[in-house]
Amino acid sequence: MPAPRAESAVTLAVAPIVMMGVTGSGKSTIGALLAERLGVPFIDGDDLHPEANREKMRAGIPLDDDDRAPWLDRIGATIAEARRDGVDVVVACSALKRRYRDALRREAGDLVVVHLQGERDVIASRLDARSHDFMPVTLLASQVDALEPLGDDEVHLVADVTLTPDAMVTSIVDRLAPFAKDAR
Repeated sequence: MPAPRAESAVTLAVAPIVMMGVTGSGKSTIGALLAERLGVPFIDGDDLHPEANREKMRAGIPLDDDDRAPWLDRIGATIAEARRDGVDVVVACSALKRRYRDALRREAGDLVVVHLQGERDVIASRLDARSHDFMPVTLLASQVDALEPLGDDEVHLVADVTLTPDAMVTSIVDRLAPFAKDAR
């Protein structure tokens, strides 16, 4: 599971990082770039959806809490396994509601949540320009409606989706230092 450390990787050991946000916010793109910069594995939560969830989303039907529960359990278990193996990871997961993030923490322990945040019209224009296997632009409204802000007690950063990917990753890395394992 561990990815080889890239020569240009930043040495910064932090709790697992969850890239959070609505569809089209850049969780997978920024998460993969961040993982590369940190020299750690990237896990795309979309890859862990059961096929029934994928089919429902392909049909333009929003997932409900019952649909998401086994998916969140699987993501949490994947993070927990990496932790047991001593591997830091970056995970893309919408984690839209507080209870979803709490479910991940129950399974995986401490997390640093990076919320990729932007205006709905900016994200909608990105969705219009991309092709996704099972997440149509029509589901953006349901995700925006479900989104719950991060609590003050949740370890988190907010990243502006209007930045270039490189600028966003640099900003995130610069602000991760207080959450480094050595800083706790």
